[in-house]
Amino acid sequence: MTTQSAGEPGEQGGPLGMQIDHVPSEPGGSGTPGPPGPWQPNLVSTPAQKKAAAQAIEDHIEPDTSKAGDHADDETGKAVTAFAPKDGDGWVTSTSLKSAHKTWGDQVKNLMNRLASEKAALRSTGLLFQTTDFGIGTGLRQTSPLDGY
Repeated sequence: MTTQSAGEPGEQGGPLGMQIDHVPSEPGGSGTPGPPGPWQPNLVSTPAQKKAAAQAIEDHIEPDTSKAGDHADDETGKAVTAFAPKDGDGWVTSTSLKSAHKTWGDQVKNLMNRLASEKAALRSTGLLFQTTDFGIGTGLRQTSPLDGY
């Protein structure tokens, strides 16, 4: 970007204003919308892909997330015990760790709930579309009294 106040002569003798360099809006693009390219992901998925994604959540992501949360429980518990009061004196760190551990536990619980809802949504998407299509189809073509003529 080049700036110079209006009215001051530029190197070539004319006044300069503000010039903003062009930045493309998409990687490798010209800045103008166009047909989809390799930088635009394809959001279409098949029922089999949705089923596989739901299965991956169930078989891998949920158990791994739960294990990571349990590991943090064990390690944080050990640290809280190590910093706990002994003979009436303890570290403030112990109380802070307990608070952070509670927050961590809440976040793990929220993440597990989110994974469960995403898994359920992936499994019910096909049924939802089928039910919606059937409902719209029956609503659009109802029998008319004129059909008998």
